[in-house]
Amino acid sequence: MAIESIDILNIMVFRRQWRKNNGDCKQGEIKEGDKLSDGFHLDFCNGINVLIGENGTGKTTILKMIYAAAQWSNEKTDPGKTKKLTDFFSHNLKDTGKLKTADKKEDYCYYKVSYGKHIFADSLSHKAIFNYDDWLGLNIQSVFIPSAEMLSHSKGFLAMNQKYSMPFDGTQVDIIVNASLPETREITESCKTVLNEISNVIDGTVIQEDDVFYVIKNDGRKIDFSLEAEGFRKLGLLWKLIRNGLLEQGTVLLWDEPEANLNPELYPLVANILLELQKNGVQIFIATHSYNFAKYLEIRRFKKEQVMFHNLYKGNSDIRDSISSVFPKENNRKDEVYSISAYKMEDLGPNHIMMADHQLLDEVYNM
Repeated sequence: MAIESIDILNIMVFRRQWRKNNGDCKQGEIKEGDKLSDGFHLDFCNGINVLIGENGTGKTTILKMIYAAAQWSNEKTDPGKTKKLTDFFSHNLKDTGKLKTADKKEDYCYYKVSYGKHIFADSLSHKAIFNYDDWLGLNIQSVFIPSAEMLSHSKGFLAMNQKYSMPFDGTQVDIIVNASLPETREITESCKTVLNEISNVIDGTVIQEDDVFYVIKNDGRKIDFSLEAEGFRKLGLLWKLIRNGLLEQGTVLLWDEPEANLNPELYPLVANILLELQKNGVQIFIATHSYNFAKYLEIRRFKKEQVMFHNLYKGNSDIRDSISSVFPKENNRKDEVYSISAYKMEDLGPNHIMMADHQLLDEVYNM
């Protein structure tokens, strides 16, 4: 099974709105199957789901909601310790009302995540989890890689976090926990290949001693993780997660801005790694601002259905005009987030990362 869809209503940037269901539709087209929705809705593929869009369209929010739902699926000895959605935004954020859309705080607010025939629903209005008995025990294994690099801060971090209120969110804490787990005894041949590719780039392997991560270089030197280039740290973290057996069949990987601090020359390597993980049964969600990185996933995939692109964008006048006959303009706000999904980047409109790329080319040609 895999994460199949998410529905969000009146949380942060997501309100009631129109949605387009056809993954192949172009900007401004209305086709059979398009319909009004009570809230924001996205359908996902079983492979790699690439979320693109301008800042403030909720890409990271979607990743964190999926991660929170996956965490709730795991058996807990003390369910009261399970992290709430607020914990994944800020450890100090206790009031779920802060996550509600500013002008919709009195309306119904929820998000729902589907996994096969199972549906997880977290209502911020009722402060309750619905379908919990059905969801608990699915044990959806998930890993969230935040955009901020964390392993260089690992010394004493977990102990301090238990004792004090640290200014880090749950995803940042969890990634240190996951990287600190023991290495597995057995690694699949495909994972060994990926580990070797990463080792060749970072010129070594990653270990942890006394809460500190190091890169053991191929010539024997032991380099403190914080002294490595940040792009290499990102790859080193990926090496450690794979070596710890956390990215195996059935796992959900959520990665926020994998291209951040990464030399563009390494985009093909990371794209190939993600495609190999997906081939081995890992469902992947990434949020990116890089057209080049996203395009590498498209051109290097083995088949079309392996990678699906989801473009999030705020109200666009062309699309508003095209749907005015079935959806009143006064309800179609410029600050609302809309989505369109497709298997090809060129079928996503309005695609802001492509627009920025084309603008740069125009300026180069006009020099």
